Amino acid sequence: MPDATIVKCCRVRPDQDADIDLPRYMTPHSAGMDICAAVEQPTALKPGEIILVPSGFAISLPIGFEAQIRPRSGLAVKHGIGIINSPGTIDADYRGEVKIALINFGKAPYVINRGDRIAQMVINKVCQARFEVVETLDESERNSGGFGHTGT
Repeated sequence: MPDATIVKCCRVRPDQDADIDLPRYMTPHSAGMDICAAVEQPTALKPGEIILVPSGFAISLPIGFEAQIRPRSGLAVKHGIGIINSPGTIDADYRGEVKIALINFGKAPYVINRGDRIAQMVINKVCQARFEVVETLDESERNSGGFGHTGT
């Protein structure tokens, strides 16, 4: 990938978490890198429960970029495991450990084991906007039509 954006990454607990894979793309054209759980022991996530799962790594994104933390589709479909604030955003100035806010939307407990792939991280270019206060907005085809305005 010659035009790949460089993201600095370090292990938060190098001695303890050397066995945990750092984020990586699982196929050549994946949009998201899989993130693994750095839990010390198997952790049960009960139906309706929310837990913060350590990943064992921290990143330094270039200015103008963000990392989005998203659910893994297989976990969502097969077990009802999602990200409570999906997508979660890692800002370019955050340097702490990336932690994954998992929720169990399913009907059965789900056990998270050390090294399990629990989420994916997508790196995106972003821009900061500046608001200009005006008296009225320009017209559009939709205008103020809200949820369901085009029918069902």
